[in-house]
Amino acid sequence: MTRPVIAVLNGANLNLLGERDPAAYGRATLADVESLCRRTADELGYDLDFRQTNHEGVLVEQLHEVRASAAGVVLNPAAHTHTSVAVRDAAAVVKGPVIEVHLSNIHRREPFRHHSFISEVADGVVAGCGPHGYALALRQVDHLVRTSERSDER
Repeated sequence: MTRPVIAVLNGANLNLLGERDPAAYGRATLADVESLCRRTADELGYDLDFRQTNHEGVLVEQLHEVRASAAGVVLNPAAHTHTSVAVRDAAAVVKGPVIEVHLSNIHRREPFRHHSFISEVADGVVAGCGPHGYALALRQVDHLVRTSERSDER
């Protein structure tokens, strides 16, 4: 029997985790984050579709690709969080729950990072928990899928 899939989509510069600004993002690499996500998804009974791109249009296309097939999406849009209406609009058409995740607490950083275009269409936001935030986001997707407690306001 095929297991449902949760997509974990990552935006710009996340391929540099562990190297870029470890004071803000920690020392874990994107491979470490993917490994944590795979273990968590497996524990919850899901397969995982884990991707990263540095290109806004590719991230939009990835959201379009999984919008109807994934049980839910964990989305770390990175810098596109604060700049992209296109990513926001693509996230808004995802059929399953969307949980926005950020490694750092964007509200304790530079003022331009405080606004998220994504939050208004996400079913939840996890920020400032480091890589563990991804596991929390996966658990929230599972909770929303199993209980159908999603907000219908998107």
